[in-house]
Amino acid sequence: MFDLNQQIAIVTGGAKGIGKGIVATLIQGGATVVIADIDEAAGKQTAAELGATFKTVDVTSQAACKALVDEVIQEHGRLDILCSNTGIFPQASLAEMTEADWDQMHNVNLKGTFFMTQAALAPMKKQGYGRVVITSSITGAITGYPNWSHYGASKAGQLGFMRSAALEYAKDGITINAVMPGNILTEGLADQGQSYLDQMTRAVPVGTLGKPEDIGYAVCFLASKEASFITGQTIIVDGGQILPESPEAIL
Repeated sequence: MFDLNQQIAIVTGGAKGIGKGIVATLIQGGATVVIADIDEAAGKQTAAELGATFKTVDVTSQAACKALVDEVIQEHGRLDILCSNTGIFPQASLAEMTEADWDQMHNVNLKGTFFMTQAALAPMKKQGYGRVVITSSITGAITGYPNWSHYGASKAGQLGFMRSAALEYAKDGITINAVMPGNILTEGLADQGQSYLDQMTRAVPVGTLGKPEDIGYAVCFLASKEASFITGQTIIVDGGQILPESPEAIL
């Protein structure tokens, strides 16, 4: 079960963090993985480390996303899995947030998801099979966090996009789902400092931050042939983070 051999996958934002964890688990499952990222140095390093290939892409460019998919189709003959994972999360208070701050967040997180998914769906529809898995977040759709209102809006927007897209392609052998990570220990989270990491850890009932591979395992399930009857849905991977009514509920 859940054998991804002979499956061709693209993982955007796969050079680091959660994306790297997704790449590692897809490869563990047998998939052939193309890392697509704007960070060429980190992307090539991760590709060499994990046994993937690397291609540069700017997900805010519709033409670049289509060119990436076309190149993968030309080289491999098909595309079975798209993991739309690219995301940014710069902080900005609502009072001080600029239009440029808002646009940058939505261009990368939301428009990038649209461009990559649109590009991947065309060949998937022709072949009558495909799996799209979007990396969203518990922030926005379920929880909120100060200074990330633009981030939360972009992540909630991904889920609205996913549900309608899933309906459009439900009869084409294509499923479109999302994972919603909680507090995952990535390079970006570590950059916030130890006190922030300690605060984030205290919010997780299981007592630890998640690993990027924890997200990857959920992605592998949704990307499998066996998940054919699941579409337009989300899997929360957060160690129970959204469960407590108050901090006192965490034992």
